[in-house]
Amino acid sequence: MPSLLHHPLDPASRLIRLMCAEYGVPLDMEEIKPWLRTPELLEVNPAATLPILIDDNDQSVIGLLANIHTIEALYAPSAVAGLMPDDAIVRAEMWRLIEWVISKLNDEVTRYVLEEKIVKRDHRGATPDPAVLRVAKANLNEHMLYFNWLFANRSWLTGDDMTLADFALAAHLSTLDYLGDIDWGKAGETRDWYSRIKSRPAFRTLLNDRVLAMPPHQGYADLDF
Repeated sequence: MPSLLHHPLDPASRLIRLMCAEYGVPLDMEEIKPWLRTPELLEVNPAATLPILIDDNDQSVIGLLANIHTIEALYAPSAVAGLMPDDAIVRAEMWRLIEWVISKLNDEVTRYVLEEKIVKRDHRGATPDPAVLRVAKANLNEHMLYFNWLFANRSWLTGDDMTLADFALAAHLSTLDYLGDIDWGKAGETRDWYSRIKSRPAFRTLLNDRVLAMPPHQGYADLDF
């Protein structure tokens, strides 16, 4: 059984977990705090980033994109549609929106929230900076407007069918939802989409996540939220 070095609220790790769950790939999970930069982690990945997939031969697959391509190559089902569209134009749109999520949304919102609310818990005397969180919230509002516009015109993020881009966005929004940073009452079309994807069997492992001394925000694990 492959193992995954991850952190429960790391969106990149969550994306890989969703992908594996969708494809029916069992994982042996090992939780790590990458910001502590332990010698054990640095020995495997000098960049101290997650996720890291370790196969049955103890070979490490490091980084989000490497993990995506490895899982798709090894485990994508042949009997049913996978997460990568066959059509080149639709696939290009999928990668555009994955890049939007893992680069733009992460750099403008998610990484700031995680730094302030999670990483600083391991730094003595450090407390969340309200000014940083206000900026992240303002940025998130702008992103949600864009996602609402997309979902007003599409069933899924890239079009008529669910793709890996939907899992990428769900990984980030579920992290922010755990921490109570999304007002679903104002989320419009994005809330309707999230309700659908949250109901998928692949999502159950994420909904069971718990961070020590930080329970999830109310409604995080509810399908009717």
